[in-house]
Amino acid sequence: MKDSPKPAPAAPAPDAFVDGYLPYLLARASHLVSGEFHRQVEAAGFSVPEWRVLATLADRPDCTIGALADITLTKQPTLTKLIDRMAADGLVTRRNGALDRRHALVSITARGRSRARALLDRAAAHEQQVLDDFGVTQGDQLKDTLRRLIALHAPR
Repeated sequence: MKDSPKPAPAAPAPDAFVDGYLPYLLARASHLVSGEFHRQVEAAGFSVPEWRVLATLADRPDCTIGALADITLTKQPTLTKLIDRMAADGLVTRRNGALDRRHALVSITARGRSRARALLDRAAAHEQQVLDDFGVTQGDQLKDTLRRLIALHAPR
């Protein structure tokens, strides 16, 4: 049995609110672009949250659970359980902070780094493919604008 074709996306309605609404546009772009890469993540045997943890820890040693939760867009209790599973799988280590035992520090292991290396390369290639349509200057401007938007709206 063949898969039925996906329906074409709905055409924007003239002056439709949602088609010009910034939060929708950001979410839609993220959903489409991330979804392309998330299929590769899952094919490599990782969940998206696992991938986000490994990608974050690849160049951030000794990250606190709180900082990691913020960066990976994961609720802290959910992340704590995920880190426990990843530690049991030998992908990360978790240890108490030197000054405060409540602030656990998480680091990637050699095994975690090895498993994530190919995906990091694929993520960079995917990003380049996405940005190629914009050209270097406009691609850099897009990323700078998004960083500024994040900084302006991040909790203080």
